[in-house]
Amino acid sequence: MFASLSDRLTATFRNLRGKGRLTEQDINTTIAEIRRALLEADVALPVVREFTAAVRERALGAEVSKALNPGQQVVKIVNDQLVEILGGQARDLHVAKRPPTVIMLAGLQGAGKTTLAGKLAKWLKDQGHTPLLVAADLQRPNAVTQLQVVGERAGVPVWAPEPGNGVGDPIEVARSGLAHAQDKLYSVVIVDTAGRLGVDEEMMAQAAAIKEAVQPDETLFVLDAMIGQDAVATAQAFLEGVDFTGVVLTKLDGDARGGAALSVAKVTGRPVLFASTGEKLTDFERFHADRMASRILDMGDILTLIEQAERAFDQDEAERMAAKVAGGEDFTLQDFLDQMQQLKKMGSMKKVLGMLPGAGQMREALENFDEREVDRIEAMVRSMTPEERNNPRILNGSRRSRIARGSGTTVTEVNQLMERFEQAQQMMRQMARTGGRLPRGGFGPGGLPGGGKKSRGRMAPPPKKGKKGKSGNPAKRAQQEAEAARRAAEAPAPTGSAFGLGGGRDEPEAVPDLEELQKYLR
Repeated sequence: MFASLSDRLTATFRNLRGKGRLTEQDINTTIAEIRRALLEADVALPVVREFTAAVRERALGAEVSKALNPGQQVVKIVNDQLVEILGGQARDLHVAKRPPTVIMLAGLQGAGKTTLAGKLAKWLKDQGHTPLLVAADLQRPNAVTQLQVVGERAGVPVWAPEPGNGVGDPIEVARSGLAHAQDKLYSVVIVDTAGRLGVDEEMMAQAAAIKEAVQPDETLFVLDAMIGQDAVATAQAFLEGVDFTGVVLTKLDGDARGGAALSVAKVTGRPVLFASTGEKLTDFERFHADRMASRILDMGDILTLIEQAERAFDQDEAERMAAKVAGGEDFTLQDFLDQMQQLKKMGSMKKVLGMLPGAGQMREALENFDEREVDRIEAMVRSMTPEERNNPRILNGSRRSRIARGSGTTVTEVNQLMERFEQAQQMMRQMARTGGRLPRGGFGPGGLPGGGKKSRGRMAPPPKKGKKGKSGNPAKRAQQEAEAARRAAEAPAPTGSAFGLGGGRDEPEAVPDLEELQKYLR
């Protein structure tokens, strides 16, 4: 969502690099570019004015003028101000002293309240709570049925005494749902209410009556992040009519400019608690202002990656793999399959790679990334016998042909997989010798494994170097050839890593010697 804003800000800060001192003109130019970027992102004008004024005041002070690297200091100031307008420190949900904790959802029609109710219920269930969904949306057609389906997918019970479709009293449904939760000892009650417009006084009065009946500990305003500056007026209308305590942003995976996310917390004074980032029930996360600011500035979100990895990866398996590498054992295709299975538990590979620092620099490759390529690689490995996975050296031509037929791929794709796997093996051997450090070069932005044939076809071919036409003049031609040889000798060896994340093979000095190679062939 913040791709355009991130690109504009990154380009602005690039102009500050290498300057030992920033003049007032440099700061004014930077502030103007930041203002333009925020306005193009559809951020509310009062928020833009306050943001740029704060950045200007700090940038013109001693904080920047006395800094060793003024450009980086300006980036830090912008990051701090982004964190502030996004809501500052994350806040936990208010929990009732005596269960159940009541959470009421309110928002516009089509904001995604019903789906979000299921996501929130699943998230709370994973946290150890026992949630109950209450179907108090009796206006929208099939809203009750939709909540029942979502609840079944999340593994959460649903209280739905009325069929909906305009039949029943939502206030009485909410009241009876709370009583049922108290009887059955549910720890959390999530009340899904009907969508309403900010100008609909009757529906706003109904929402206020539901709130009065159940006395919620949290009233969450569900906001569609794609509606831009309209979010400000909508949020203010609901603040006056219902008085919510927190905001939940939906559809953050959309292609909108992000003005709602950057405006609503500052305008309403209510924190953003959660964010919905996709259609799956698992595409739901706590909203952290500092992490979102880092993503906008293309500095990555390593903390979220660590949290996702802790949830997805098996600690025992990780320790076994670490001990295997430290003991000098070879990395096998079975190990690779096990690691891939755990990596898939983290969710979309695009989202995972997008949270790495500098991901904006390889956005084109990420956009062309084909998630199905990971499934094809998994299919090829699963088409191998256990012996072939543990000893890939026995994969001759006939075996590779059988694997290609069994996985629905081609022999060429199988060969490419084995080439990349050999690079991975080499990297693991180097890590074993260097105490777990990655080889020089690390992971680069080139050649993502999901690029596939289609994505390569859409990308422009790399420019050819040293392919100029030869001169008909013998002396000039000899000069051209000597220049080409000199460039080839001076060019650094391409660096890269396994499975296509790097541009080429490892550097020559990192290749194991003959004795090391013979050790693995015995």
